[in-house]
Amino acid sequence: EARTVTQMKKYQSVLDQAKQQAISESDTSSIVRDMLCDVLGYRKFDDITAEHNIRGTFVDLAIQCDGRIRFLVEVKAIGIPLKDQHVKQAIDYAANQGTEWVILTNGAVWRTYKVQFSKPIEKIMVCEFDLLSMAAKNPDVIECCGNLSREEFSKETMSEFFQRKEICSKFTLAAVLQTDAMTEALRKEIRRLSGIRIDPDVIQKIISEDVIKRELIDSEEGKNAQGIIRKYLKAQAREKSRSSEVDAEQVVSSETAPVSAATTPPVAS
Repeated sequence: EARTVTQMKKYQSVLDQAKQQAISESDTSSIVRDMLCDVLGYRKFDDITAEHNIRGTFVDLAIQCDGRIRFLVEVKAIGIPLKDQHVKQAIDYAANQGTEWVILTNGAVWRTYKVQFSKPIEKIMVCEFDLLSMAAKNPDVIECCGNLSREEFSKETMSEFFQRKEICSKFTLAAVLQTDAMTEALRKEIRRLSGIRIDPDVIQKIISEDVIKRELIDSEEGKNAQGIIRKYLKAQAREKSRSSEVDAEQVVSSETAPVSAATTPPVAS
């Protein structure tokens, strides 16, 4: 954390100057490579490969440790706003390589994506931050950089990082607010506060139409979040069903188990 904060402060001034000078993509890539070393702890010549060849195409930077690629980095010039088409190429690179993680950056703005190996290949943006508009001590910056660092990166830590970000996104929280359990909790709380009974359908309608922004429901991210919550609810239902079956089996087993005869003490003659 201390290294992240110290180095981020240093690079904020470097990036601000670079943006004012409108430096090229090549020069931006040089700064990004230095940041991967100074901020995340990677070794410039051992861990970072420039113009990495993947099946005849090239990705700007590949981070590789112990013979395995951890993530790919696609770099754009610092003056170019990041767009969806920029990450498409990087995601294609990752899919060809079998790599789960991609970073798209112009030096100032950093986006971290999780590649989903479905059909078709999908991407999920896990975190995004702009170093020129955020404090170096920002918790999101520290968390993201910490998980991507040479010391902390692993399949397990990145998976946990992804799940935590996924479940805490505004889209997922919006989906949670629309569940039957939340509707029932709100109905009970309204009744407790006011004594007024409100139909659950009325509460759900108000939440989806008036409380939650439509973009959180109708967007691709919103629909994905609803799918995530449905997945958790199904898993919860299966677990509950299994627990009920186990309890029922234990009851039946106890009722049908043979009863051992009590030992009758000998009667004294």
